[in-house]
Amino acid sequence: MQAAANAVQDHMGPLPTVVNPEYKHRTDGSTMKALAWFGTKDVRVIDAAIPDITEADDVIVKVTGTTICGSDLHLYHGEIMTMQKGDILGHEFMGVVDRIGPNVHNLKPGQRVVASFQIACGECEYCKKKLSSFCDRTNNSSLQNAMYGQRDAGFFGYSHFTGGFPGGQAEYVRVPKGNVNLLPIPDGISDEKAIYLSDILPTSYHAVVDTGVEKDDVVGIWGLGPIGLCAARWAQLKGAKRIIGIDAVPERLAFAREKLGIETIDFKEYTDVTKRVYEMVPRGLDVALDCGSFHEPKSILHKVQKTLMLETDVPETINEMIVSVRKMGRAGIIAAYAGYANGVNVGALMEKGVRLIGNGQAPVHKYWEEILNDYIIPGKFDPTFVITHRVPIDDMAKLYAAFDTRQAGVEKVFVETKFSSKPDPGCPLTTRVDDWKSKN
Repeated sequence: MQAAANAVQDHMGPLPTVVNPEYKHRTDGSTMKALAWFGTKDVRVIDAAIPDITEADDVIVKVTGTTICGSDLHLYHGEIMTMQKGDILGHEFMGVVDRIGPNVHNLKPGQRVVASFQIACGECEYCKKKLSSFCDRTNNSSLQNAMYGQRDAGFFGYSHFTGGFPGGQAEYVRVPKGNVNLLPIPDGISDEKAIYLSDILPTSYHAVVDTGVEKDDVVGIWGLGPIGLCAARWAQLKGAKRIIGIDAVPERLAFAREKLGIETIDFKEYTDVTKRVYEMVPRGLDVALDCGSFHEPKSILHKVQKTLMLETDVPETINEMIVSVRKMGRAGIIAAYAGYANGVNVGALMEKGVRLIGNGQAPVHKYWEEILNDYIIPGKFDPTFVITHRVPIDDMAKLYAAFDTRQAGVEKVFVETKFSSKPDPGCPLTTRVDDWKSKN
């Protein structure tokens, strides 16, 4: 798939953008540790060239914290098109300003910053509305444009389908349009509390706000990874009356019950999820949120179709949501889907009047200041509740395999570099992935 997709995109040629993914290397030839993709389930920590200022709006960031996301597993499994060998992965990171381009006047070296996972130009129609993920001018992918009719913003470390920008699972990152795509972090807010402003906090908040969770709603959340857990917490803060989390990993189900006090459904125990939902909520859910994944089909039918590439994505969660919500209910999709799925229950969607909402990639710029100032600083939302582990960047390749198989109850991991501060009190201490296996 990768070779074919890359060939098609090369044939169509890149679309014009205001930034370029390629960067200049430091003139002294210095290198950094970075996690790179070389094929399906083949990621490696390599020595890569340290980036230097390449365009006038660039900022070079020394990474003090990075992480792995569930969406990174799509890359790990080769399910996102136009991956190329040697691509540096990672889209959620923060650090300290190292160097600034001549056009950057709002930041200075030594300043702590968090990066949005998307690269916005700051000037197009969408950026002026702070809809940064929909920026028109930073993603050169002609293939995405052909498939979707338009294209998203460029993203860090997420294939050439999103622009081919080197990512943040590295010791240094070049941030194009750094004057727009970096948020200063005040002293007193630890890296562990700030880093997830890069992705999972705005993404989970966007799912709840965009789908319209309201006071006294009954909400179902498919997938209890970090996005699902944070969405549950946001739903609580928005006044939801009941929250039901659906997953099959025992540690995640227990984590959700213990940390958040929500109800849960184990879909391995209750294989008919919609039946179980109606046993718990006879009227049906007001809101359903897909915070899961398309790359793990449940049924033999969809396993076969996906294996044979008759579909790229699976519709099982979408169908369960459509059936489980009440008439005129809302169903939001924040999980990362990439292409096509067979067998969507369009009849139930239409007849029940369900509002099926593609939330899109979350516009980080729209929410990150609100989340920082109104929730994190006052202590209304402490993101550290999702952090279960902390590992050095040297373990990133092993972390992918462990995260894929949910070893040791892993939820969210803080990945440290040589520039990181010591762990914040109450947060996990540094461990090695090899040690997790002995504790399973």
